Amino acid sequence: MCKKRIETALKVEGVNTAVWDVKSKILTVSYDSAKINTESIQQKVAAAGHDTQKIIAKQENYSKLPSCCQYDRNSINKK
Repeated sequence: MCKKRIETALKVEGVNTAVWDVKSKILTVSYDSAKINTESIQQKVAAAGHDTQKIIAKQENYSKLPSCCQYDRNSINKK
């Protein structure tokens, strides 16, 4: 469910491909930097409810995630 949500959030102009690796929890994105930047990409992921390295998703978006997609945000955000 997380994989589909994250990848779907990045079906936007400028993003060529977005692949979420479930095991490694790494998102690989190919994009056109003339159309979109990394901050915008991270904002799209956060809007879908998932924290990124630089942007923390709003609690209201995170709370909408199914329980299987929720994680310990405190340990992630301390890094």
